[in-house]
Amino acid sequence: MLHGPLDRRDLRTRTGRTASDLRRALGAELKRTRLDAGLSLRGLARAADVTPSHLSEIERGIAEPSLAVLASLARVLGADVSIRLFPGTGPRIRDRLQAPMVEALLREAHPSWKRLVEVPVWRPVRGVIDAVIARPGDLVVAIEVHSELHRLEQQLRWAREKADALPSVEAWSMLLAGAPTVSVSLMLVLRSTRANRDLAKAFETTFRAAYPARTADAIRALRDPAVPWPGPALIWAETAAGAARILDRPPRSVNVGR
Repeated sequence: MLHGPLDRRDLRTRTGRTASDLRRALGAELKRTRLDAGLSLRGLARAADVTPSHLSEIERGIAEPSLAVLASLARVLGADVSIRLFPGTGPRIRDRLQAPMVEALLREAHPSWKRLVEVPVWRPVRGVIDAVIARPGDLVVAIEVHSELHRLEQQLRWAREKADALPSVEAWSMLLAGAPTVSVSLMLVLRSTRANRDLAKAFETTFRAAYPARTADAIRALRDPAVPWPGPALIWAETAAGAARILDRPPRSVNVGR
């Protein structure tokens, strides 16, 4: 309930800040998707029947696109677009299969690993890392968890950008545990489905470049703090009846991580 002018001004201030944050996030995501598609700003504007100046303002978070403009841009980019209201309480994990996969992975981790889930980063990019684990004074691993993987190149770049933004996390000093610097590594956890396995086979060289460590070595390091961390790793999980299980090795048809 609003009780007076101060309440209304406070609401307007918070609403304005939220709207500004949404515009900037939408603009950044639109620009990333456009660049992923190899389109110039003028090329996308022409195809979507939008003026280049308006599209530029949208990407910079200055202008707020109408739903029709947003739908037109998404159609040209071959992207899905939706607008939803999310509850403000409860877990933020959004994929119904993501939660059990995160749970299964954290169960595999030795108790000495510090762990955080749904970790927001702010600078230089804004986003949420699905999970972060840290070996005190030594290593921080940014973990992305997906039951389905779309737009591979964008996902790989976005995972790296969010990992680079980890120092902006409020708990960064806790993750450092007194050490002046730590190494930041990556982990991608994929659900073992035919689509994901086919993707890993079709883009084997790309996956190997992004996640060169052997899966078995990463699992051993996860379970045993005495085992050196092997570097960025691709981990697989199986799901059934709402539960997940982390695989010690890649699926038989997949060579990445062997």
